[in-house]
Order: sequence, then structure tokens, then C-alpha cells
Amino acid sequence: MSAEIPMKVVLCWHMHQPQYKDLISGEFQLPWTYLHAIKDYVDMVAHLEALPHARAVVNFAPILLEQIDEYARQVKGFLEDSVAIHDPLLAALDMPAHPVDPEHRIWLIKSCLRANEERLVNAYPAYRELVDMAAWFMEKPHAMRYVAGQYLADLVVWYHLVWLGETVRRSDRRVKDLLEKGSGYTLQDRRTLLEVVGEQLNSIVARYKALAEKGQVELSVTPYAHPIVPLLLELQSAKEAMPEVHMPVSEAYPGGRERALWHMRRGLEVFENHFGFRPRGCWPSEGSVSTATLKLLEEVGFDWVASGETVVRNSLERSGQDGDAQGEQPVYRRYQLDGLKISAFFRDDGLSDLIGFTYADWHADDAAANLLHHLENIADASGDNNRVVSIILDGENAWEHYPHNGYYFLKGLYEGLVEHPKLELTTFSECLDAPLEPRKLPSLVAGSWVYGTFSTWIGDEGKNRGWDMLVDAKRAYDESLAAGKLAGRTLGLADVQLAVCEGSDWFWWFGDYNPAETVSDFERLYRLHLANFYQLIGREPPEYLSHTFTHGRGQPRKGGVMRTGQEGA
Repeated sequence: MSAEIPMKVVLCWHMHQPQYKDLISGEFQLPWTYLHAIKDYVDMVAHLEALPHARAVVNFAPILLEQIDEYARQVKGFLEDSVAIHDPLLAALDMPAHPVDPEHRIWLIKSCLRANEERLVNAYPAYRELVDMAAWFMEKPHAMRYVAGQYLADLVVWYHLVWLGETVRRSDRRVKDLLEKGSGYTLQDRRTLLEVVGEQLNSIVARYKALAEKGQVELSVTPYAHPIVPLLLELQSAKEAMPEVHMPVSEAYPGGRERALWHMRRGLEVFENHFGFRPRGCWPSEGSVSTATLKLLEEVGFDWVASGETVVRNSLERSGQDGDAQGEQPVYRRYQLDGLKISAFFRDDGLSDLIGFTYADWHADDAAANLLHHLENIADASGDNNRVVSIILDGENAWEHYPHNGYYFLKGLYEGLVEHPKLELTTFSECLDAPLEPRKLPSLVAGSWVYGTFSTWIGDEGKNRGWDMLVDAKRAYDESLAAGKLAGRTLGLADVQLAVCEGSDWFWWFGDYNPAETVSDFERLYRLHLANFYQLIGREPPEYLSHTFTHGRGQPRKGGVMRTGQEGA
């Protein structure tokens, strides 16, 4: 390949968290939305701001945008008018007197220990010391009455300091002062830190919007509450890539097409409310696609969709096309399914997973150089200029495993890509406009970015039970709607609560191969959301919602798909 016609490379970062708020009480049950916001979303936008010639696609789940906005409004309201913050961990930054109740103290200490030990705990000796003390307290709960308020204050401050973005720690004088102080934090210190958190939360959307308006970043969207759309549309589509899969008792999700369409329309509405324009592209939840899903995405008006490498390989194999006529890797193509105009791009699993799961243990310069070397080899493989390499992964969970939240790796990677004569950092929409000639795909095997199947969300006993519970809830909804018991505001609230229950994350965590504490957190939250849904539609919740139906054993998934539930969802 000549240096005059560089190969196209797309970096696509997906930002997503499920609904952690109890929609009836208004209380946030878990803190991961605001913690990832002040650490990962802030750092990612800062890296792009620092290099005006860099390009990226950034995908936001609408339910995440709503939560960020809610946190920003609450912190602003608290600082200006003493309005309550409905997240107990964030609110702990401004507690004038720390809890006397031993159980509350235990909860607060445990909450402030949920951080990556190597990268976030060991990197700060003062925090390390507090964590070591906490271990002693947790072994002797009776000692909680002797825990001083100053210890709790310092622990809460340090927890939030280590969860700040590296770019914030490097640039904000207030944060530098708090880091240097190290201990003995006052109420004013904690109020200052809360102000920093509030500023970061309040600026995130505006910063990404500004980059989109400059054409530096393409913003895309996911269906509203991050459901697995192919399973809503056709539950049995799971068998396309897993013919022997054990399915739920329910054969189909009732009214699935209408619900999938609701998620897409509501997602676009939320996106437009935040960013002021309609996106061209969609990263469907977990890259989950099927023929019916692509048809629906095109019907809604999307120009492009992206998914995982194994999906296109399975699809080509089924149609008797293992690869390009030239023997080149088929993943580096823009595709169109026969009969459709929407374009599909597919993730290079190997390169994406190097970032997600391997490079964290490398020296940052070596890691960035290694990825660039891989891209150079692909660029040199042939003289075909009709290719795009898609590197797609979540923009959140990897970085707490990197030193300095991936600061040096991301800086080196962006700089190397911008300066490389054989590589053109671009976006999916720019690939459509170039144009990058599409290759026809005769058929599509339904699947996701994980293994090219839906095994992460269906097939396991716990996951199947979760689906049957969701189907029960949807049938109750349909009955109440048919009886005329749902209308107006009540119907609107029920639709949103049902959407939350249809989200993918609950099914991700169910099963005996995830950390027990995280499984328990997500199962509890799923049952809470379902119980709230029954309350909204005026039905008695089923008795089974009071019982646990999954158990975590703490065993990791196969490489490439485990989420860091202990540090953040």
C-alpha cells in the first residue's frame, strides 16, 4: 500500500452503564455511573481535545446520558441550594457528621474499597494505608464503634481522588492540593472535592458535543436502555449461532418488535435532547445484530451499524464465503446485507482485545508501538485501498487496569495514529462518505461481539430464568394495557420502567462464573426494577421476586468478556 493512500482506521469507544437508580424512590443503588464519568469519560474526551487531528467514534447509551445529567443536576442543586444528593456514596463527601450506626459505617468502608488494588490502591500510599486499616476493621465488626469520623472522612476523600480522571489530577490545582495534603481532610476539603466532581459531571456532554461540532468526533447511539434487540425481536434467533442452546420456557418475547422500536425511538429522542442532532450510526447493545435488527435499524433511519468479527465470519461461512477472493481478512470491509442500504462494520477482535485485556501490563510506549505495528502489517498486506480496520471496545472498564488510567498509552496511541503516513484515523460516517465501496453480505447469522453468539445473555439456567421473569412482566403489562388500566403519565412511567428491565446487563451477570458479590448486586437491582414495574402497573409482584435465583462462584469468564464488577460495572 502506498503512503499517499493510507489505510482507514476507526477507534470506536462505547460508553454504557445500566440504570442504577430506583425509579420510584429516586435513590441510586450503585455508584458506577458517576465514578466512570469522572474518570473514564472525562479522560477520553481530554485526550481527543489535546490532539485536534485525532478522530474517534464515541457511542453513548441514552440511559447513561440521563443518569449523568441527573447526577450533574443533583450536585449543582446541592452546592447552590442544599438539595439532596440521592447517591449515598457521593453524598458522603459532604456529611457534616459521619454515621454512628455500625452497619452504615461498614457499608461506607466497603464501598470505599471497591477499586483496582494494583492501579488505584497501591499507586497512593496514603490510600493504601487506609485500605489496610479497613481490612482490620472488617475482620472485627465490633471495633466499628471505635472508628473515628476523621478516618471515614479521609477514606471517602481518597476513594474519590483515585477515581478522578488522570487528566483532572494533572490539571486541577485543587485536586493537586488535596493529593499533597494526604490526610486530615476537613468538611471544606470535601466540599471542594464535591465541586470538582460536579464540574466534571456538568461538562462531559458539552465537551463531546463541541468535538462533534468540529467534526473531530462522531457520536453514535445505542437503543435506549441497552436491550439485546435480536432477542426482543426473535428469542429463538439465539439458535442461529448456538443450535443446541438450552432456551427459556418462554418461546418468544411478546410484542418484541414494538418494544425494540420503542427503545430505538426513545434512544434517538434522548440523544437529540443532549447533543442537538440525530446520529447516523448505532452500536447496537453489545454489538448484537440479526437480519431483523438491521431491517429495523434501517427503518428508523440509521446509516451504519457495527458488530463483532465472529458475526461476519459466521455469516460468510454460512453463505460459502470464507474470505476475500484475494485471501484477505474479511473483517476489514464495509458490508451491506442483500436488500438493505444500511452499512455494517465489524470489529477486529484481536486488536480490540489487545487494548481491552493485554496492553494494561505492558509499558505504554511498547503497547502503542505494538498496535501500530499490527496496523502497519495490515496496511502492507495488499494494495487494496477499500479497507477499514475497526477497533471497538467499551471506553470504561479497561483503564482502571492500566497505570495512570491509560494516560500514557492513549496519548501515545493517538499521537502515533495521527502522525503515521500509512494510517488514516477516521470515523464510520466518513467511511460512508469517502465512499468505501460496500461488499454484499448474502445473509447474516444473528450474534454479538462476544463469541459471535448470545450465550452471555441466554442459555444459562439463571439467564433463562431472568428471561422468563421478564416475559411474565411483559404479559402483565399487556393485560393491564388491554384492560385500559394504563394511560397518560402512568403508561409513560411503566414504559420506561419496563425498558430498564429489558436492559442487557442483568442477563450478563446472571450465572455461576461471575464474582458472587457483583452477581448479588445486579440480581437485587433487577428484582427491584421488576417489583417497581409491577407497582406501576397496579399488579401484585410475583412471590418469586423475593427469592434469589443465581449464585456467583467468583470464577472469571474466558478472556475477552469479563467485566470488572468489583471495581466498576
